[in-house]
Amino acid sequence: MVCVDGNRIFVRTEPGTQQNGAGRNDFMKNKIPKRILIVGGGFAGLTVAMELERKLARDPSVEITLINRENFFLFTPMLHEVAASDLDLTTIVNPVRKMLHRVNFLAGEVDQIDLEQKRVIVSHGFEHHPHTLEFDFLVLGLGSITNTYGLPGVQEHALTMKSLGDAMQVRNRVIAHLEEADSDCCEKMESLLTFVVSGGGFAGVETVAGINDFVRRALRSYPHLSEDMVRVILIHSGPVILPELEKSLGVYAQKILAGRKVEIRLKTKIESFSGRAVRLTDGTTILTNTLVWTAGTSPNPLLETIPCTKEGGRLLVTEFLELQGWPGVWALGDCSAIPDRLTGKFHPPTAQHALRQGKIAAYNIIASIRGTEKKPFDFSTIAQLATIGRRTGVANILGINFSGFIAWWLWRTIYLFKLPRFEKKLRVALDWTLDLIFSKDLVQFLDIAPLVSRPEAHPLRKSKTLHPELSEPVP
Repeated sequence: MVCVDGNRIFVRTEPGTQQNGAGRNDFMKNKIPKRILIVGGGFAGLTVAMELERKLARDPSVEITLINRENFFLFTPMLHEVAASDLDLTTIVNPVRKMLHRVNFLAGEVDQIDLEQKRVIVSHGFEHHPHTLEFDFLVLGLGSITNTYGLPGVQEHALTMKSLGDAMQVRNRVIAHLEEADSDCCEKMESLLTFVVSGGGFAGVETVAGINDFVRRALRSYPHLSEDMVRVILIHSGPVILPELEKSLGVYAQKILAGRKVEIRLKTKIESFSGRAVRLTDGTTILTNTLVWTAGTSPNPLLETIPCTKEGGRLLVTEFLELQGWPGVWALGDCSAIPDRLTGKFHPPTAQHALRQGKIAAYNIIASIRGTEKKPFDFSTIAQLATIGRRTGVANILGINFSGFIAWWLWRTIYLFKLPRFEKKLRVALDWTLDLIFSKDLVQFLDIAPLVSRPEAHPLRKSKTLHPELSEPVP
């Protein structure tokens, strides 16, 4: 007897009935669900899950499970806007359970991936309870981590811009420094009001532009501070910022940022950071308490345990996005090295590539299940855009360069369209509209223990002031 429960199929033999060995084995082989396991809920992993849900989730012969550390999807292109108080922190995150309705979801940490035994060990919960999940098909979308290259003090003291928590830390740090510097007793004005960003790529330029706009617009709320007290510095190792774009756009961005009092140090690197001062490779020392590091990433350390061919630490895959030597295992996004047949290099680890990779991987998984022909991944970059603050941006779309207001408008329009779910689109559009009218929000989100207002909370403490003797009852 076959019992169907959701996406699972259970086989139960009625009393008094028997099946011969070959027949029963064939029956089980055909009826046990194909288990598809997706590790990582970024652009690539979530796209695979959504595509498979759309095409396979109603099929009882398939079971789809997504594993991710957080229970939400983070729209990273707008991360700097949270740090700069342009957007509320909840507007750029989408709950995975609202995006996937027929795919199993587990919020947990991947501890081990065993390709030979076809299983993944995951821990979750407050006690890190382990689970062993078996799979027939595996999708790896583990992403990357921040790489500080072992520079002294950078990992210990610098802030990063990879997660929602990172953006909130940057925002809190900036506001805390403004609050402290505005006090009459402040003695470290220079280090408090100097903000350094390392890395002249998209993340670094958008972050430094956001911090610069935020701080200078917020000064009107701090009567003891003025613009000449503030220093915002961008450190870049190359000759021009935004090396992903054409040189002319990088030069334009430098000119605009310099005009807005951002100091740009080119052909220079961070040598060390003590938490109180940044030392550069040219021998310069900058007094600052704030260093935001966006200058490097490296593959997820878990990839080192996977026995396969790698390229720069990333998993080398075929044109069908399958792991070389491991059929039925796909690797996407930042953790994969995907050869580009047109350039002879590798596809860049960008969101627009990850989205297309997710769709191709889902197509090829279905092809593997149904025995049909697979589709190779072949995609060229359509657009590259960056904002540089105050309704200004730079962009290259289909080989055409844009700069100024039109590039900024294109950035907001395209990314608003790409943001998942209408609810979040509406919230972001509303936040952007309000930002045009009102000043920056200066609320600092801190985790502070609540003040004790009831004496029962500390029974050993007795205070007559908490229990005054009253001659009459209080009405």
